[in-house]
Amino acid sequence: MSTTTLRQLRAFVLVAEQNSFTKAAETLFLTQSALSGLIKELEQNLDVKLFDRTTRKLHLSDAGMRLLPQARRVLNEMAVLNEKVSSLKSLHQGHVRLAVSQQLSASTMPKFIAKFCEIHPNIQVTLADCSVDDVVEHIENLEADLGIAPERPYSDDLRADVLFSSPFYLVLPTSHPFASKTEIDWTDLLDERLITLNGPFIKSLQNELPSHISSRIFNPDFEINFLSTALGMTRMGLGVTLCLLYAAEWVSLYGLAMRPIANPVVERKFLLYTHKNRSLSPAALAFKEFLINNAHEFLVSEPKDSQNLV
Repeated sequence: MSTTTLRQLRAFVLVAEQNSFTKAAETLFLTQSALSGLIKELEQNLDVKLFDRTTRKLHLSDAGMRLLPQARRVLNEMAVLNEKVSSLKSLHQGHVRLAVSQQLSASTMPKFIAKFCEIHPNIQVTLADCSVDDVVEHIENLEADLGIAPERPYSDDLRADVLFSSPFYLVLPTSHPFASKTEIDWTDLLDERLITLNGPFIKSLQNELPSHISSRIFNPDFEINFLSTALGMTRMGLGVTLCLLYAAEWVSLYGLAMRPIANPVVERKFLLYTHKNRSLSPAALAFKEFLINNAHEFLVSEPKDSQNLV
């Protein structure tokens, strides 16, 4: 069997992603016949058919769908190798790829990245804002160097270290009677109109609260997908919602107040995910160290005046 080349794999991945030989050929600056030749060589090397072709449509075959993730992983590994060679020359020349859960990406992480870039202006930082499950997948597939997200199941190939923890807060209009309190009890929510987020963020509370409270949390007046929507609805007086402390500045931008919820205090751990079988570049190591050393200041610092977080 002939050796499979990176050029063939790049051609395969690009045709699969663009679902078009014409577009892929233009991207690779090849003729369609040259691109078709690369795909044919790869199919012969692997002894499988990668695409099902008709006169009008192009589809990945069953084998093609199964092999595509592996092809992407090989290309990512090579990209990492090339990047590592260049980054070894100097800490000041490197690239850090982050995968961060969407809410954290939209609230605190931009300020955190900006501070790092002030210290290391020649290090490029890219951010993939995605779902929590996708953060883990990015690290597993070597598509990111560092991942930050709440606790989730992960494979034995990954390492997860606690980066910070945050208790739950109630978000409410400044005119709400609870805004005058320094602390809210979970039982206070029983008679409130609730706006909750769909998914694991709320579902994880089920085993941590008394049944009469959790049943209310899981039967909200509104159940939505994004915190920004929940904040907008809260601002319009449609109810109150829940968030974690890292969203404090975001809450402030909406002109809302937030108060800690106690009895019991329920916290969420955020983990720093890395791949066990991959050593980090000097640039990624610098960002990791910066992240650990400053996580409390940037991500979970207490409001200076808990009564005036509006």
